[in-house]
Amino acid sequence: MTAPGTQVSVESADPLGKEAGQLLCELRAEALRRYGDLLNSPGAPPTNEPIVSWSAYLIARVGGQPVGCAALQALDAETAEIRRVYVLASVRRRGIARLLLAGLERKAAKLGYRTLRLGTGIRQPEAIALYESYGFRRIPSFGVHIGDPVNICFEKQVTTSGERVAG
Repeated sequence: MTAPGTQVSVESADPLGKEAGQLLCELRAEALRRYGDLLNSPGAPPTNEPIVSWSAYLIARVGGQPVGCAALQALDAETAEIRRVYVLASVRRRGIARLLLAGLERKAAKLGYRTLRLGTGIRQPEAIALYESYGFRRIPSFGVHIGDPVNICFEKQVTTSGERVAG
């Protein structure tokens, strides 16, 4: 998938590959900058989950260079969680995160999911605005987000086109 008039592409990738690892390190560094004062210790570096038949991992590229990522993991047979949505600060506000969301939604539709959920941090107003503008609505915390005071959770019904549903 390529954004019209740009050199942005989104493609499936190995979440355990070198580029995914680099993006995950950048994501972790930003999380520590935003939330480090709330953590008792930075903890171990995060890792991505390997791809299985009911999941997906996408990398966005600008001029062939990896600039963003996003993952899809099953919660149950009809619900998937969007995780690890991240775009390098130097290329934000170009619609890259929206392309990643649309790509994951299309994959979710093909995999038979009916609902998408995600959690994001309260100190990420840009992410909150993106998710709300894409059609996600706030829901009570779920799964690992239950009891986490810095997380806000969202849900959206999957559309076959991978685009925002009005309303």
